[in-house]
Amino acid sequence: MQDRILHEKFMRIALDEAQRAFDEGEIPIGAVIVRGEDVIARARNTKEYLKDPTAHAEINVIKAASVVLSKGEFSQCTLYVTLEPCIMCAGAALQARLKKVVFGALDPRAGACRSLYRVLEDKRFPWRCEVEAGVLGAQCKAILHDFFYLLRNDGRGGRAVEGGRLEID
Repeated sequence: MQDRILHEKFMRIALDEAQRAFDEGEIPIGAVIVRGEDVIARARNTKEYLKDPTAHAEINVIKAASVVLSKGEFSQCTLYVTLEPCIMCAGAALQARLKKVVFGALDPRAGACRSLYRVLEDKRFPWRCEVEAGVLGAQCKAILHDFFYLLRNDGRGGRAVEGGRLEID
């Protein structure tokens, strides 16, 4: 029960970052890295603003946390992210040697933690991360749904996503 309360607390911070991304015209994905009960770093998707295909929320938050943490300290940290990480971001979580990844919404098109692959738990890698899915999943899914609805119907012109490829059920 206590874990669930903490997970929801930190996922709400990730959702705040997702809302900031939404307001900036970015795909609304937010991420937070936590050690114990302390927020180490928070970030959001900035792919459009930076014109950088690697500027996912997870990559941005790992970079921000690396300014504060030594390499070994990541193994005491949990990454909270509003959408299931893709292969690139799951790989970055492994390279950082994060202890755990907690995410909100499943990504049936590109998810690398549950939907398409289970990269973080693959025993062939020398490091694995614990995974927890679905924390505040409805809220995480809703912000993405709202963004893509507006993208299609409110004149954002598709600038934030190539042809609306991410499907939100």
